[in-house]
Amino acid sequence: MNYPDYPFTPQRFEVRPGIAMSYLDEGPRDGEVVVMLHGNPSWSYYWRHLVLGLRDPAGGKGYRCIVPDHVGMGLSDKPDDAPGASPRYDYTLQSRVDDLDALLKHLRIDGDVTLAVHDWGGMIGFGWALRNTARVKRLVILNTAAFPLPQTKPMPWQLRLGRDWKLGALLIRGFNAFAAGAAGQGVEQAMRAEVRRAYVAPYDSWAHRIATLRFVQDIPLSPSDRAWPLVAESGRRLHEYADRPTFIGWGLRDFVFDQHFLDGFTRALPDAQVQTFADAGHYVLEDKHAVLVPAIRAFLDAHALS
Repeated sequence: MNYPDYPFTPQRFEVRPGIAMSYLDEGPRDGEVVVMLHGNPSWSYYWRHLVLGLRDPAGGKGYRCIVPDHVGMGLSDKPDDAPGASPRYDYTLQSRVDDLDALLKHLRIDGDVTLAVHDWGGMIGFGWALRNTARVKRLVILNTAAFPLPQTKPMPWQLRLGRDWKLGALLIRGFNAFAAGAAGQGVEQAMRAEVRRAYVAPYDSWAHRIATLRFVQDIPLSPSDRAWPLVAESGRRLHEYADRPTFIGWGLRDFVFDQHFLDGFTRALPDAQVQTFADAGHYVLEDKHAVLVPAIRAFLDAHALS
């Protein structure tokens, strides 16, 4: 399939025995590294405009953009998690963190990085950063989380349905309701039909929609949930990044990552550069890439690592 505005050649490597991860590695090999992490139900396609805006030299500088498709997402393999499956993948937050670590080691990236995160990519990135805090030199934060659901924020019923009810699981895996719904409701400016098709294309069958469901089922709401220890520790330690240059871009029409989550970040990172959009939704980089891409590039240029 031809994906609009995605003129890249994804690469693949065996992140686990028999399981291949697809990823982008764009820009100069010696450029400052920007790791872009998508969430659910998107894939590396979400970051395409930012990759195009950073990889090529502008004013003499290009950035090396590392953009994985998490296992089960995008162009990566989509293994089953049934007990007898071979290969088998455990769709948990810890698995995602371990995969990111494996990818960076595979690419021999062992120095400073900038984390750019969106949606559940925030918890994957900040989960990885728990053991690599000193390596994270800058942050780009777009409608995401790095801490548990705020106490004053109700769990949206759409996520509760998918997380806890068989009907929700049927809608997500049988009818692609989560990916299709996000492509329609996650933006304020309607996507072109071919862009919407690109977002949902990887999730074209029951088997290929396993990760979109497992991501929702892995949302931690209490200490009894598997992902809770990572999410809680990340929240406790978020203030440790207050001395790092941080750019926050936020669509205020996001019904999940709303003002409650934005406030959580600005409290922990009071010196962050914040740009909010009253007319943008969850896919803020989709709605506002014409503004955000140059703003993020200017932010990175202004806070060079060397």
